[in-house]
Amino acid sequence: MKKLLEKLSNASGVSGFEDEVRNIMMDELKEHVDDLEIDEMGNLIALKKGNPNGKKVMLAAHMDEIGLMVRYIDKNGFIKFSKLGGINDQMLLNQEVYIHSQKEKVIGVIGSKPPHRMKASEKKKPVEYENMFIDIGACSKEDAEQMVNVGDPITIKQEFTELKNDLVMGNAMDNRVGCAILLEVMKRAKSNANIYGVGTVQEEVGLKGARTSAYRINPDMALALDVTISGDHPGIKEEEAPAKAGKGPCIILTDASGRGIITHPKVKELLIDVAREEEIPYQLEVSEGGTTDATAIHLTREGIPTGVISPPSRYIHTPVSVVNINDVENAAKLILAVLKKI
Repeated sequence: MKKLLEKLSNASGVSGFEDEVRNIMMDELKEHVDDLEIDEMGNLIALKKGNPNGKKVMLAAHMDEIGLMVRYIDKNGFIKFSKLGGINDQMLLNQEVYIHSQKEKVIGVIGSKPPHRMKASEKKKPVEYENMFIDIGACSKEDAEQMVNVGDPITIKQEFTELKNDLVMGNAMDNRVGCAILLEVMKRAKSNANIYGVGTVQEEVGLKGARTSAYRINPDMALALDVTISGDHPGIKEEEAPAKAGKGPCIILTDASGRGIITHPKVKELLIDVAREEEIPYQLEVSEGGTTDATAIHLTREGIPTGVISPPSRYIHTPVSVVNINDVENAAKLILAVLKKI
């Protein structure tokens, strides 16, 4: 799975512009599923048929990543941008970026006023993104418009890299990890259930693709595949984020303090029981933070029993994240074992 995760992590897919990721997933799935299509929202929906009378199970992994968008080009060719998704401003300054225009991928760097010209009070505060700009080497607005346009998506320039002790780092682990798990499961799954593997769009800006695809499929059960916060590094208390990389994927019991999902009891019991039976390492998590596609899915139509499986990831929603590849593989093993029980 490491090579697959590398391919996905190195791809670009800002919310609303998931094409590159979707194309990789389509290519990976085409020989392993019975049906493959793209819906009107851009969700990728793959079906692996089981028993004609079997239950419908939806596996959802969002393809999009947080990113930026060209908002304005000034007279000197410098670019102002808007944020797409939850980005902390202090993570952006001086990052190399790619602007994905229709013609080409244009490289640039995020700049701001140099510290030598800042007042003492300014130096004490993080630079806000409104005071940043992107330099692509243009000499005028007209020059810049030959390369990029307002509305072009922007991603941070990063490449997948292996660290020690089964750790890997790269761009958009949220949620290329979930996409890799989805692909592995769809390739290997054997079940009486009819399995719908869905690469969803625009999760980072409102769980949009999950909402529409779940309405269309109307599954009997669903699992969202995402990442969660790994708290095994300096600067965070264990009680705030007890999940640790390398200790197994997390079974989410609730997120966003219950404003997101409270996992259906039957789904929770199924996931825990199977993990114990198959001796697959796992962690339990009660989260006060963000949420996942599961929130939209479980409120669709009359309600859909839904759970979340999430390998821990260090530094979520930053230009580079770190995961343990064993957690990713064990998440796939757990889902495959669960599907055999349905």
